[in-house]
Amino acid sequence: MQVLIVDGANVVGSRPDGWWRDRPGAARRLHEQLAVAELPQHEVVLVLEGAATRGVPAEQDRGVRTVHAAGSGDDTIVELVRSYVDEAQDSDVVVVTADRVLRQRVEAAGGRHVGPSWLLDRL
Repeated sequence: MQVLIVDGANVVGSRPDGWWRDRPGAARRLHEQLAVAELPQHEVVLVLEGAATRGVPAEQDRGVRTVHAAGSGDDTIVELVRSYVDEAQDSDVVVVTADRVLRQRVEAAGGRHVGPSWLLDRL
């Protein structure tokens, strides 16, 4: 199974489009773009934290599973990678982030990573 986990804060923060004035709105716009995108993965998971969680409910909606991080979004992403890798050894788990430390943690958990531009080019 191919899984794409999106670091919502990192992807939204990669574009200086005024997202900081409306974090919930920025999260909602990203979710809407993910919901209509033609992506190669079987499952898309959007991880949100902080104020952005008010923009999209934590649920499965239009092909995107939204997860609200109870604490650190990075910790939640690493837990998700481990969970998918442990669940199905043949899973290809890809995390969208530019965060160098998170990318190292993702690799250690058995996942791969791509930068935000990879995703934004497909939205």
